[in-house]
Amino acid sequence: MAVSAKEALCPHRLVLEHMTSRWGVLVLIELLDHPLRFSELRRAISGSGGRAVSEKMLTQTLQTLERDGLVHRDAQPVIPPRVDYSLTGLGREAAEQVRALARWTHRRMDDVERARRAYDEARAAS
Repeated sequence: MAVSAKEALCPHRLVLEHMTSRWGVLVLIELLDHPLRFSELRRAISGSGGRAVSEKMLTQTLQTLERDGLVHRDAQPVIPPRVDYSLTGLGREAAEQVRALARWTHRRMDDVERARRAYDEARAAS
């Protein structure tokens, strides 16, 4: 796989984008508790509010996180095929940080909403 100019100049920013993307955050948080199969992960993510993740987007997100060394894909040679996804040590460390940020956002949402209202009122008054 070729390295993009963006990857070459700011590789840490690209990994941060992967981890904090719409679906990356949810994948990391959901895999913190235990490994999940693709369909289980998709249901868990879709059940956490908002829109459902498409198979294509979840596949791309998992591949990206796997490439970054955060997710491990374990394909079992059985019929029907079984593939489990889990966090690597690096992924667990990243997921704990992402979950802490998600918890902070949940705790401080009232403050954010107050700030938004104040901002909107000030803008409307000017």
